[in-house]
Amino acid sequence: MTRDYVCVSDVSKTYQTPRNETIEALSHVSLTLTTGEFLSVVGPSGCGKSTLLKCIAGLSAPTSGLITVNGRPVKEPPPKMGIVFQRDILLDWLNIVDNVLLPIRYTRGHNPETARQSAMRLLDTIGLAGFEHNHPWELSGGMRQRVAICRSLLLEPDLLLMDEPFGALDALTRDELNLVLQRIWLRDEKSVLFITHSIQEAVFLSDRVVVMSPGPGRILEMLEIDLPRPRELEIRETPEFGRYSSHIRALLERHGAFRR
Repeated sequence: MTRDYVCVSDVSKTYQTPRNETIEALSHVSLTLTTGEFLSVVGPSGCGKSTLLKCIAGLSAPTSGLITVNGRPVKEPPPKMGIVFQRDILLDWLNIVDNVLLPIRYTRGHNPETARQSAMRLLDTIGLAGFEHNHPWELSGGMRQRVAICRSLLLEPDLLLMDEPFGALDALTRDELNLVLQRIWLRDEKSVLFITHSIQEAVFLSDRVVVMSPGPGRILEMLEIDLPRPRELEIRETPEFGRYSSHIRALLERHGAFRR
């Protein structure tokens, strides 16, 4: 039975600039993420996508409204949460497996040997077996981001927040990691909130896509993606996929996301 794991209720967020001007990043945003759902948020730069994720993660407090995760109001980073940013934030002086193991340095109750075994399994799952003793500076951007994903999964989170994790990668690597992420999600059935600029990526990965307006960010539409799983890259060439992508693009264009 599915239930709402994340609830965002009428959330707004404003910032004060150094000149004491008020900037509204989010305007009355409401959405839910159910257990085991893959939900993407797509919109132009500056629409508040990352701000929304930070509020859900407990890294920034909304100015008004309420966010709950697993029924509890968010006042700090929720337990059982993993997060992946656009930058991998690896420590170059640690090898790969020790980078994956970083979360156990800051949480209690974990057996180091059991955690190391879990880290090695994750590296194998994501295609990095044999690289555990390398250092981040020896890896490509795509490989580094795989390490960041492994680290976010080490403590077996129920909720995975991903803030444009593949945005800086080349197209081929991005496609490959979309497939890797889908495989992990289908296996583990985690609740995933995925932030992206890419309409195609959002449609390919998601159960639902939240489309946001140019800033201040508000929700234009929540679109259910009714495409079979598992999805292969070739599905992007189908008429059904094209209709979803075209609908989202047209919606964003009508609201000024592609100003020239």
